[in-house]
Amino acid sequence: MLQSLPAPVKGTFNYIALAANTFALCTPIFALSALKLIPNHSWQKACSVGCIKIAETWIGINSSLQQITLGTQYHITGGENLKYDGWYMVISNHQSWADILVLQNIFNRRMPFFKFFLKKELIYVPVIGLVWWALDFPFMRRYSKEFLAKHPELKGKDLEVTRKACEKFKYTPVSIMNFLEGTRYTAEKHLQQKSPYKHLLKPKSAGIAYAMNIMNEHINTLVDVTIHYPDGQLSFWDFMSGKAKHIHVDISTKNIPAEFKLGDYENDAEFRKAFQSWISDIWQEKDLRLDRFKTES
Repeated sequence: MLQSLPAPVKGTFNYIALAANTFALCTPIFALSALKLIPNHSWQKACSVGCIKIAETWIGINSSLQQITLGTQYHITGGENLKYDGWYMVISNHQSWADILVLQNIFNRRMPFFKFFLKKELIYVPVIGLVWWALDFPFMRRYSKEFLAKHPELKGKDLEVTRKACEKFKYTPVSIMNFLEGTRYTAEKHLQQKSPYKHLLKPKSAGIAYAMNIMNEHINTLVDVTIHYPDGQLSFWDFMSGKAKHIHVDISTKNIPAEFKLGDYENDAEFRKAFQSWISDIWQEKDLRLDRFKTES
């Protein structure tokens, strides 16, 4: 019945439902985040796990409502070997803010809760900064080359601080999420970049190299996700309004070569070239996969 409603009605309903669910489940997360201030490791770990369970419930409710109102059909290949208690580095192409909902719908409780590396300054964002902190999102402090030139004694400190922030991941499985294109794909950006790929923007390798270096002891598997919308590229509103009738998702896993978890991307030119070549090969495979999807649509 709800799926037969006009698109604007469905979109409005889903926006309101998303907002209501968010406000409702923020309250227990805030409560647990306050309790995490108690200086006891076991207690803090329990609070962190509790916050993740609440966030997974938030995703589960959102996904159920979207399935009831939208009826989107997901066509998924791969990913059978993923485990909820594993540690993963996840990459994906990026076309719409709807990609995040798609990934949450597919992977919620199939693998560990997604975490993004965030800039240190984002911890001060009202409300949501506290939620990210409560969910143990790692905050990164990056110094510019200009700043380090004036303060050479701080070289390497940014990596050290972020690595300490990730210490808790030794005890709690995690999926680190990266959109390597750094922005949503558009034909204009593709043309402006002179991208060598047919369906993708150029990938940015520095961020994932930095993350792999930090998490080198814990993450051995790369999860490569390719998302295709047969109905055409969609906005977030289009998705929430039910215009995505079908979504194709391919999931492939790869072992991360040991040498790519230990190198110095910023200062070792040879390592940087090899790492970029590895990412380019993965991106070329993804481009061919998208070409195949589009041909079959």
